[in-house]
Amino acid sequence: MTRPRRSIGRHRIERGPAGGPRDRTPRPHPIPQQPEDGPLDHVSIALVGTRGVPARYGGFETAVEEVGRRLAERGHRVVVYCRTVPGAGEAPPAEHLGMELVHLPAARRRSLETLSHTALSVRHLLTHRTDAAIVFNSANAPLLPALRAARIPVATHVDGLEWKRAKWGPAGRRYYRVAEALAVRWSDVLIADAEGIAEYYREAFAAPTTLLTYGAPLIAPGSHRLAELGLEPGGYHLAVARFEPENHVDVVVEGYTASEATKPLVVVGSAPYADDYTRRVHALADERVRFLGGVWDQELLDQLYANCATYLHGHSVGGTNPSLLRAIGAGAAVTAFDVDFNREVVRDSGRFFRTPQDVAREIAAVEADPEGTRRAGRRARLLAARYDWDEVAGGYEELALRLAARDVPRRRPSGRRRPTAADAPLAPRPQPAPPADNVVPLPTAGSAPWAHLPAGQQ
Repeated sequence: MTRPRRSIGRHRIERGPAGGPRDRTPRPHPIPQQPEDGPLDHVSIALVGTRGVPARYGGFETAVEEVGRRLAERGHRVVVYCRTVPGAGEAPPAEHLGMELVHLPAARRRSLETLSHTALSVRHLLTHRTDAAIVFNSANAPLLPALRAARIPVATHVDGLEWKRAKWGPAGRRYYRVAEALAVRWSDVLIADAEGIAEYYREAFAAPTTLLTYGAPLIAPGSHRLAELGLEPGGYHLAVARFEPENHVDVVVEGYTASEATKPLVVVGSAPYADDYTRRVHALADERVRFLGGVWDQELLDQLYANCATYLHGHSVGGTNPSLLRAIGAGAAVTAFDVDFNREVVRDSGRFFRTPQDVAREIAAVEADPEGTRRAGRRARLLAARYDWDEVAGGYEELALRLAARDVPRRRPSGRRRPTAADAPLAPRPQPAPPADNVVPLPTAGSAPWAHLPAGQQ
């Protein structure tokens, strides 16, 4: 049984060859038809707006790989739009884990990279249609009208509160706030990866969201690589983050330095754009702090997570964080910056901080109660089971089938913003400080671009 076509636009009635009327009504593109015996079984899905796969960058790319390959295994056609890598010696692959890959360039400027690549991706998609599209990052919202005009149903994964990141100037922050409103107005469905993000969109825009988190891999990587860094299991505290103010690496280091901790603090991560902030972080450290820089070796990074006395997590604006999920999946006891996103993940297994004084207090408590800390790590690992990639992929599959069947609200919220608690002003940028010398080089073979760091260091 096929659905009757719905006419759009104006009717133009002309006379046909036999003198009868001929309908010149513009026709919509064909939409997937449900089988007579039930709903759609398999659909084609475009995943747009990320760097693509293989996943070598951040949370979006990890989600695309983990979800996309599972959808492909279930018989769906999955098309992933990927950014070309300048200077790559080999031709990019056309397929990865059952997903079709489309490689397109991007402007090599931070403020234009995402939008320029997505614009090319959308142009390609308009002539190589899929049954549904999932666009990652609300920054791409100005391109949504093109998909709607082509009657390609679209969901937008809105990510975290990007406009609160200190790396963006006033124009960048205004852009992200406008883009949020456009995503609300022009998406068929909004995807949130954390309850805190869903609540923000309810409060700011009265907009419903579909909650689809990330997965937390349960890992037991051993400890044999720690000797390469002169470390022992349980003998160090760990922080893994890109050096940016909203990740509070400076608060962690300042608090640790003020404590009487006997175990060293190992800091993993780098900052391609924040030289002043990096100098400040280094200047706050004492001889007990070891900066490893970026770690590209996933096995070594997993062992650092799994064997730390506590994992200090300072991220505050990005929703559910892949580094935090990987830490609890490794059984790390977590001391996290006190925001809804982090409390949602670690719940009763975690300790929390806001100030350097809080960090000093919690580190002292961890070292004073090693057995309690180990129990907290075991509890965190149990909580990680809630973040299962198979279940996450099932949620995306259900959403894609709904989109393809046009089972979405006809009317969307207006996009008009209302004041929320998230509108509190950003903290001022830290002032530059002289550099310190306690950077410990990591024993790896050669260097690699920052863009290939595992997600937690983004």
